[in-house]
Amino acid sequence: MMRLEKMVEESDIMHGTIRIVDFDEGVFGIAHSEIIAKEDMQQLFEHEELGIAVIHTYIWYMYVTLMRGTELCNRFNFIVASRINTTLITKNPTSVKNELVDRFMAAGDNTTPSLYFLPFNSGNGGHWVLVAMDLSRLMVYYLDSLSGDWSKYPSMKKTVDAAILKFRSKKNYRNRKDITWVRVQCPQQKNSVDCGFFVLRFMRDIIALNRIDIPKMYFEEYKSYSRAHLDEMKDELCQFIVDQRII
Repeated sequence: MMRLEKMVEESDIMHGTIRIVDFDEGVFGIAHSEIIAKEDMQQLFEHEELGIAVIHTYIWYMYVTLMRGTELCNRFNFIVASRINTTLITKNPTSVKNELVDRFMAAGDNTTPSLYFLPFNSGNGGHWVLVAMDLSRLMVYYLDSLSGDWSKYPSMKKTVDAAILKFRSKKNYRNRKDITWVRVQCPQQKNSVDCGFFVLRFMRDIIALNRIDIPKMYFEEYKSYSRAHLDEMKDELCQFIVDQRII
């Protein structure tokens, strides 16, 4: 991390210049560019609340280092967080629903178990939770590093359910049963800033363990997260940013 900090300090990004980074199309199933600015680097260096740019860039890191060129690409899919959040659902729920359906359609037949990861934000830089959807089994896993369940975000649940059913209708799949939501007893944060880091760590561990079914009591290997678990991710992302020559 220190190497990247020095590079940032010596770059024009400190004076308001931004970087526009093109992701592999496989990351989100569509072409995607991300704007990276000084404040995004600051979130990593100072361990602040994470914004969408850092969330997306770490997802890109996971795709490149853990998934690309392997069968994991058929088992795990990512959804663009900037297109699906509470603010956008409130403004136009139909548009958000269709965004989800388009993402589902882009990934193939979805007849074998796979997970769609949606890092969901409560809006206006609020709280991050992870929604992981298994379309073949009509299962939705909800992981929140603060207490509570999806009832905090009723419009999100309604939109996700509607998108899954519309997708299955377009594919002429039979809706054999109702969609089942599972609140996972995942590690809990101990401060007001770690939710984004926890959401990234949830995805990282699920992919690393290659598990489509997420136990209700979470994984024995990761009952809690220490600061070292989160610092490990920051170091990984900083090295990735250096390797990709973003700064």
